[in-house]
Amino acid sequence: MATALADIIDNSISAGAKSVALRFHWEGDRSFVSVLDDGSGMDEAQLDSAMRLGDKNPLDARAEHDLGRFGLGLKTASFSQCRRLTVASARNSVTGCLRWDLNVLAQNLNDGWHLLEGPNPGSEHLLEPLIDVASGTIILWELLDRIVTPGSTEQNFLDLVDEVESHLAMVFHRYLAETASFRITINGRPVAAWDPFLKNNPATWSSPVQGLPGGVAVQCHVLPHRDHLAAQNEASAAGPHGWTAQQGFYVYRNRRLLLAASWLGLGQGRSWTKEEAHRLARIRLDIPNSADATWKIDIRKSTASPPVGIRPQLTKLAEGTRARARRVFAHRGQPMAASGGPPVVQAWRAEHLASGVRYRIDRSHPAVRGVLEDAGTLAASIRAMLRVIEETVPVQRIWLDTTESKETPRTNFAGEPSDEVRKVLAVMYRNMVVRKGASPEWARQALLGTEPFNNFPDLVAALPDDPSAGGEHADSN
Repeated sequence: MATALADIIDNSISAGAKSVALRFHWEGDRSFVSVLDDGSGMDEAQLDSAMRLGDKNPLDARAEHDLGRFGLGLKTASFSQCRRLTVASARNSVTGCLRWDLNVLAQNLNDGWHLLEGPNPGSEHLLEPLIDVASGTIILWELLDRIVTPGSTEQNFLDLVDEVESHLAMVFHRYLAETASFRITINGRPVAAWDPFLKNNPATWSSPVQGLPGGVAVQCHVLPHRDHLAAQNEASAAGPHGWTAQQGFYVYRNRRLLLAASWLGLGQGRSWTKEEAHRLARIRLDIPNSADATWKIDIRKSTASPPVGIRPQLTKLAEGTRARARRVFAHRGQPMAASGGPPVVQAWRAEHLASGVRYRIDRSHPAVRGVLEDAGTLAASIRAMLRVIEETVPVQRIWLDTTESKETPRTNFAGEPSDEVRKVLAVMYRNMVVRKGASPEWARQALLGTEPFNNFPDLVAALPDDPSAGGEHADSN
């Protein structure tokens, strides 16, 4: 249903509409959906043409802003959802109304396709909103046999409305965000744009826009790690289908999203699949509306295949973006100090060997080094304990849990109250200043460059110059 309604809205945009109002009304078998726009409207001849199947030649030249091609979108989109389609349009104070009714066609003994005039008796009031616009068009779906099925409830209907809103927010996000005068509403509520690329987040990496042959433009993006997103922003940034599912290319034509989150069959040796490590990679790809045949855009605007001539360039760009996204994912998005200084000291390091990758606790991490230096006769036992931990990291369990939950495990004190972080900070800070003789300023700078405390600059800055004053925490370890 969401895809079908997006096709209807394409026609509204092509007609210059500034407002598109969707109405969903639940009434069991009498439920209906309507789409009203304030575009240029149609005269009788145009309305008659719009209601006929295949009224456009896909090879004909089109206006630059035109989002259609085959002349099938209105009819196929509507018939995929309902059995009765009514279209009324106003232009220059002249109103016309035509109707397709599949039940009437099915009862026609001579197999003729008869396009009916006017609304179905009893449905006239459903077209009344058209009176309020100087020019425009209203699409009415009745007999929703593909939506209201046996056993359907109002809640099922409302859930479908939510899906429609999410889909339209994604497909038309550039229109909604970049055109101040354009809006889409659902039952009077505005649809807010969903930006797949989080361009307003300062932690998002974006490449320059690169032009490719055929009028194609590409811009690569790597989204911030979840540690850089507030909880509510993390949920919305994930997209309609979740972080892992939303990675890949986003193909646009005239700012309208045609295909979302696909690697387009690209890859070295075999086509790339959607993997957790590349969940932050999203690439915007703009094609002109004259390239439909070259890109193999289908009638449903749901598939696309890059021309052979630019596949190597797209593959190279995507490889770089995927590699960058993997680094951000693996390094929790914060491999460098906030000041742009040296790399943050991390507690774990990866060793790449001929036999594979293994993970080791970094003995130079301040928390680990401090314990080993003060361990005395226990140092050997502590080193043995660290080796046991290293050799028993539950890699398979972590991988399985991540795959099944579609989310990475919580780290970096995520979700922990500030008091828990303060306790650990207080112990390390006291050891540095009181036991090791470091200056308070040096100790604070060292903690800011140490994982995971680099994520809590405010807490580090609040550490007192005299750590002995925080004795209640100093002896906790």
